[in-house]
Amino acid sequence: MAVVVAVSSRSFLCCLLFLFIAISQTSAQYNYVSCDNNKGNYTAESTYQTNLNTLLSNLTSNTQINYGFYNFSYGQNSDEVNAIGLCRGDVMPDECRSCLNDARDNLTQLCPNQKEAILYHDKCMLRYSNRSIFGLMETKPSYYMYNTNNATEVYQFNQVLSSLMRILTGIAASGDSRRKYAAASAGASNFQTIYAIYGLVQCTPDLTQTDCNDCLDEAIKQIPTCCDEKRGGRVVGPSCNIRYEDYRFYEQTTIIDPETPPPSTINTSPEESSNTTIIVIAIIVPAAAVVLVICLFLYLTRRNARKNHAVKEEEDEEDQNEINIVESLQFNFDTIRVATEDFSDSNKLGQGGFGIVYWGRLSNGQMIAVKRLSRDSGQGDTEFKNEVVLVVKLQHRNLVRLLGFCLEGRERLLIYEFVPNKSLDYFIFDPAMNAQLDWEKRYKIIRGIARGLLYLHEDSQLRIIHRDLKASNILLDEEMNPKIADFGMARLVLMDQTQANTSRIVGTYGYMAPEYAMHGQFSVKSDVFSFGVLILEIVSGQKNSGINKGENMEDLLSFAWRNWKEGKAINIVDPSLNNNSRNEMLRCIHIGLLCVQENLVDRPTMANIVLMLNSYSLSLPIPAEPAFYMNSRTRSLPEMQSWEYNSREPGSSEAIFKSVQESENEASISELYPR
Repeated sequence: MAVVVAVSSRSFLCCLLFLFIAISQTSAQYNYVSCDNNKGNYTAESTYQTNLNTLLSNLTSNTQINYGFYNFSYGQNSDEVNAIGLCRGDVMPDECRSCLNDARDNLTQLCPNQKEAILYHDKCMLRYSNRSIFGLMETKPSYYMYNTNNATEVYQFNQVLSSLMRILTGIAASGDSRRKYAAASAGASNFQTIYAIYGLVQCTPDLTQTDCNDCLDEAIKQIPTCCDEKRGGRVVGPSCNIRYEDYRFYEQTTIIDPETPPPSTINTSPEESSNTTIIVIAIIVPAAAVVLVICLFLYLTRRNARKNHAVKEEEDEEDQNEINIVESLQFNFDTIRVATEDFSDSNKLGQGGFGIVYWGRLSNGQMIAVKRLSRDSGQGDTEFKNEVVLVVKLQHRNLVRLLGFCLEGRERLLIYEFVPNKSLDYFIFDPAMNAQLDWEKRYKIIRGIARGLLYLHEDSQLRIIHRDLKASNILLDEEMNPKIADFGMARLVLMDQTQANTSRIVGTYGYMAPEYAMHGQFSVKSDVFSFGVLILEIVSGQKNSGINKGENMEDLLSFAWRNWKEGKAINIVDPSLNNNSRNEMLRCIHIGLLCVQENLVDRPTMANIVLMLNSYSLSLPIPAEPAFYMNSRTRSLPEMQSWEYNSREPGSSEAIFKSVQESENEASISELYPR
């Protein structure tokens, strides 16, 4: 039998008035509900209720989401509703959607007019609020449950439990933006008994690795208070939850694309002492493109020789994993040749500086995009495979997904998912096409690009600086969701590295930050600058290279700054857009100008930008004059060879290069050497 307890404190109750409903698992479909009267109430038939019903009704409608995490918003200003649905990592997609739909029905009945509420089910959690709740680590309201049976050999039980929870925390926190979940078992024995402890930890995937770690650590600290000496217990909060039992309560972790090899179980040898402990850990780690099988050896001894041996075993296992990853990603050349009709010109999507891109169809009907790299790249086979293994680990809904590669003779092919709606520039800069992008779609595109960049900069296992973010490198799927593409110029930097230098500058002039264009210094703030230019292009529908005003030509940054400074920022907005979301448009212009400030220290990080886009209560600082502002002090760029990146040809989503003499705008720098 399990006992449910609501977690609260005197100070917490003084600040918040909650309706706590705690129901035992055996008597209801849900474990705990909280309706927050302190965050405001809505009336029947109100706009907020309409938005809430619309959002909750469509929350699980996207059947492409197979990883159990839904986070969406609907509405504007004070009537905006934000919702998060999270299923346990072992729950199948159909069961997950069913659980969340049941939670929706229960929650709206139990909390009939509260603007903020949360319901915890055994296999899912659903919450909604009129404030931004995405990316925030929150521990209240929470509850805990415990098994009424007491553990035997309490000291040894707690040791094994502590080790298990610590390992699971590290694995879950290192997960990607789709899932932060880990489950495993640890066995222990003494002279009389042999028993196992089964553990599970999970965070909402919108948390950073640090926040997930902190949240789970806080939950684990509650175990002595809630469940001391018990055989099982759980601590559940809005951002994370933990559970352990002396029986297996979870199923095998569900697989999310791409499919990965099954997990393995490693048993350590017994230690030479009277109190022998055998740790058996079976861990499934969904790390985006692959599942890394991490085998850890837990020894109670502190002898250095045993520690060194464990480290070596772990390194050998990781090396084997890398080999398995490469083998699972490699396509047969004949398969790709047949899929692209022998690389037919009719299948050609576009051509860039690194090769030609074709569309193809595999024998199973799957559409793919194939980049056939130039043969004179000079990159060796080992380096090429290593780069593929790195890129394939970048898995996010707002990044174009790499499916695999082909390496045969001098042929080097990269196989990507096929994105049907071409690139952003195809729509945004064409007067005949931009009407298809109303403000709601444009705002979704802006926020999607921001989430993708945040993942590259902070939330992925690697820290990636894209270096060529622009409208033609943003592809749009069938629902007009943005996907950042073309990592041919991206650079991997250390997680604690803030800046790097290069003598070979690549990218597109107009999107390039001044410190990069002038001195070859690039950082995450270089991508922030490019993102700011992109925001202004999306809002205005104009290229950054210039806006025609009669016989005069003014670049976009100068035009935006001048109008914003004169209090006429509405002049920047694309005339084809209506003014229903005027405040949202003006806020995006403000954020764009913050991103393109000349001093990189003044530019916000992508984490702050995502917060600015999701929270209207957050006040924005006043931007300084942008870089390359026409009225600022005289600037000169080094002489350079320039190229135009043109993806406007029918069916094209890649680069077609023209010499600068033929180009009218949007020069893309192939090589530049700073003086």
